[in-house]
Amino acid sequence: MEIKIVADSSCDLTDEMKKEMNIEIVPLTLQLGDKIYIDDESLDIKEYLREMKNCEVSPKTACPSPEQFMKSYEGKESTFVVTLSSAISGTYNSAVLAKDMFLEEVTNKFIHIFDSRSAASGETLISLKIHELSKLNIGEMEIVKRVNNYIKEMKTFFLLESLDNLAKAGRLNPIIAKLASVLSIKPIMGATEEGTIKLVEKVRGYKRAFNKLVDIIGEEGKNLEEKILGIAHCNCIERALQFKEEVMKKYKFKDIIIVEMKGLSSSYANEGGLVIAF
Repeated sequence: MEIKIVADSSCDLTDEMKKEMNIEIVPLTLQLGDKIYIDDESLDIKEYLREMKNCEVSPKTACPSPEQFMKSYEGKESTFVVTLSSAISGTYNSAVLAKDMFLEEVTNKFIHIFDSRSAASGETLISLKIHELSKLNIGEMEIVKRVNNYIKEMKTFFLLESLDNLAKAGRLNPIIAKLASVLSIKPIMGATEEGTIKLVEKVRGYKRAFNKLVDIIGEEGKNLEEKILGIAHCNCIERALQFKEEVMKKYKFKDIIIVEMKGLSSSYANEGGLVIAF
């Protein structure tokens, strides 16, 4: 089946993934003070992180417009769209509105939009699943059914150096962020079934939190040998590689992939942050 995958710029990918999949990224817009950035290939992540660190206000993000999504829907291919969780971003609604507008003019086009209920490596895994299923001799609605089941079963967790940006942006209760800072607690956060953010564990010190995140995989995961673990990192490849190494000592995943966060994910994770999904 000839397909196109469309994802927003929270979908972190390696260069190899981009080459293998027919995927188009619709970028979000980022703002640091008076500066505006487009979260595409032109964004220098290291420079953006430096600017974010020196900025007195938290970063702001804006979802792509329906017009941006409509442009990505062009072409004859069956189109599958993956967006940020609708519980934390308006990107899903923008993509749906674009679909409705597009199909008013082009009626013989298949477009389906998946609410990832996740972000970062979660979106990456969903996109990979769509690509994998497209190689099988199954129809479009069967792909939709299987991917929806995959999303329901998928787990997403993250460990961040700081929760300040999440709190300032309204994605997290600021009381939790403040307590974590005062008490030197490294919270392990996770995605709920609805795609909101929840507190999973409160651990003192990064090393203990790092080890606990490894343990959570075994506590929450099932049939890991049939699954892929996605690890997204914010400018901390050594930390991501160490996490992969510790995971491999305890579990037998079908595969483990490491991707570097782009601008959107980095805006909330901050340097040193990890987001895992499986």
